[in-house]
Amino acid sequence: MSFKFVTAAVFALSSIASSALAADGDIVDTAVNAGTFNTLVAAVGAADLVETLQSEGPFTVFAPTDEAFAALPEGTVEKLLLPENKDQLIAVLTYHVVPGKVMSTDLQDDMTAATVQGDSVTIDLDNGVMVDGANVVAADIEATNGVIHVIDAVILPQG
Repeated sequence: MSFKFVTAAVFALSSIASSALAADGDIVDTAVNAGTFNTLVAAVGAADLVETLQSEGPFTVFAPTDEAFAALPEGTVEKLLLPENKDQLIAVLTYHVVPGKVMSTDLQDDMTAATVQGDSVTIDLDNGVMVDGANVVAADIEATNGVIHVIDAVILPQG
């Protein structure tokens, strides 16, 4: 998978976050149409998670923007997209997904939520809404099978 494709995918997801679309499509379709999640969409494809995120769900996705992926150390995204690192990529991506539909109004300070990956994320409401230290920059973007909350950093499992 080329870097140009990844970059294109990231820009697509970024647009989704900006547009706050109504629930016209599933999580993946909504992300693709946003235009600000190109990297995320490319990574979901490389991890073979597209079909899962298009299934009935519901899912809550904490979706890092293209800028969030770009802020990772140089070469990190490219390394994760290599076929030999697929298990690590799946772990990172599924750490951004919580089973069920959790809207911003459902959040409580210092609550934890189990992710599909198996570890839990912590929600902090002291200075805005944060998930494991990443700021939620757009919330409650509904999809037919869940909701997307846009975050400004890639969060990583502890293990």
